[in-house]
Amino acid sequence: MKAPHFEIGKITIGQMVDLMADELGDNIALMYPKRGIKLNYREFRDVCNQVAKGLMALGVQKGEHIAVWANNVPQWIYAQFGSAKMGAVLVTVNTSYRSFELEYLLKQSDSTTLILVNGIKEKDEYVNIMYELCPELNECAPGKLDCPRLPKLKNVVYIGAEKMPGMFNWNDLYDIGKKISDRELKAREESLGPGEVINMQYTSGTTGFPKGVMLTHTNIMGNALSQAECLNFTPDDCLCIPVPFFHCFGCVMGTLLCLVSGATMAPVESFNAKAVLETVQECKATAVHGVPTMFIAELEEMEKNKYDTSTLRTGIMAGAPCPIEVMKAVVNKMGAGEICITYGQTESSPGITMTRAADPIELRVSTVGRALPNVEVKIINPETGEKVTPGVQGELCSRGYHVMSGYYNMPEATTQAIDSDGWLHTGDLAVMDEDGNCKITGRLKDMIIRGGENIYPREIEEFLYTNPKIKDIQVVGVPSRKYGEEVAAFIQVKDGEELTEEELKEFCRGKVARHKIPAFVLFVDQYPTTASGKIQKYKLREIAIRELDREEDSKIETA
Repeated sequence: MKAPHFEIGKITIGQMVDLMADELGDNIALMYPKRGIKLNYREFRDVCNQVAKGLMALGVQKGEHIAVWANNVPQWIYAQFGSAKMGAVLVTVNTSYRSFELEYLLKQSDSTTLILVNGIKEKDEYVNIMYELCPELNECAPGKLDCPRLPKLKNVVYIGAEKMPGMFNWNDLYDIGKKISDRELKAREESLGPGEVINMQYTSGTTGFPKGVMLTHTNIMGNALSQAECLNFTPDDCLCIPVPFFHCFGCVMGTLLCLVSGATMAPVESFNAKAVLETVQECKATAVHGVPTMFIAELEEMEKNKYDTSTLRTGIMAGAPCPIEVMKAVVNKMGAGEICITYGQTESSPGITMTRAADPIELRVSTVGRALPNVEVKIINPETGEKVTPGVQGELCSRGYHVMSGYYNMPEATTQAIDSDGWLHTGDLAVMDEDGNCKITGRLKDMIIRGGENIYPREIEEFLYTNPKIKDIQVVGVPSRKYGEEVAAFIQVKDGEELTEEELKEFCRGKVARHKIPAFVLFVDQYPTTASGKIQKYKLREIAIRELDREEDSKIETA
């Protein structure tokens, strides 16, 4: 079976949903076996249309921002494609976010609508945070929120059966959407263009606060199609998606990759190895995505219990360096012989380079592949900006359809990231061979990657500076066998004050995402500095490795 042909740059996401419904209507679009959900592409389009109409009935206009704070529930997908059909920009919210981060994102993004679940690990966790941020919700009618802390936010939509004060229920969207005619939705869809922003994802920055990456229909559809081609994806494929939808890995390389190839989406609501393997088995998945830590957990689970993964053919491992032995085990034990590696970042929608299914496994574990179709890649000398010769380390830059429109309301940061010739400067150091295959060798920018999550030390430092006992703080990454890297904080305490490691961690809980809370805390009187007084973070990292006995972890061979 083949997917219908379409031309990137001339079609919107909503039009793609309609095209698949018309051409592959009977093919299964979405499966949630434990929920009893199995929608073909025709039924999937109908649900997306209902959601689109519901959002229009709420008064959401083209270009308005809708934030979604939920795990991989079906409504997330319906919101993704429903909002794309009626022209609202979907703003993804990290499920680890807590009050401090959520307030910043909603305010900076100018979101007018928030869709949320009650919580993931704790019941009512998200709902309670919203009532703390906006106590006015307790008194207002749904859609009439007037919250001084979040002045643009008007609608809060709750995914759940209970009635929450001040919030719409998800099913209300279906009811109020009946006011909107098919003609009105069609007119809205026809007003949209492929080059318009339709998705916004927050990525941390070296300046301390997250930046909203604006991505267009063309950005993310083109990237999904390029990666689908590298995986040889067809409508006969079924992809198990355990990676979170709030990342590009989930909502571009996952759900959208399935849409552009007419394949089946088989999401896992919240990651655990057993649920992933059960989904692969029940849905007869031909592909599975994940960061290395996910695959490690799945392989460990397969040692304990028996699962049928014989249908697996391929998938993508990304988000962190891939240990060679893990890659080999995924091929040999899980059966995903054509699994590939993708490298990129949110600003590139996200893929830049990728290995190919036909590449020998040695290449797939030692490099991050070569440029995706219609994508340019070059390695430059960071000092001079000149292109270097093969085999010489430099900064990896990329240009093409996939480069973001920019950072929302941050023109200076956009100019720093994308030069006047349209090249995105990734901040990653790499080496390219004669065949165009790249190895990532380090980072120019000060970033920690923990289990696939990008963490910028400056963001944690800015938050911890709000602790009245802290005089100064420096955050670095230290090697971790399980997560790749973990957060270590070097802290100077103010004179006359006392602070313990547990007290510091307690200060963080509930205010910042769990993965940003320092795993290690080292109290110091001074920092190593250059002659000009600049703190040498690489020396702090060396100290942490030595004092925390992480020498062996730092020698782990990775791609």
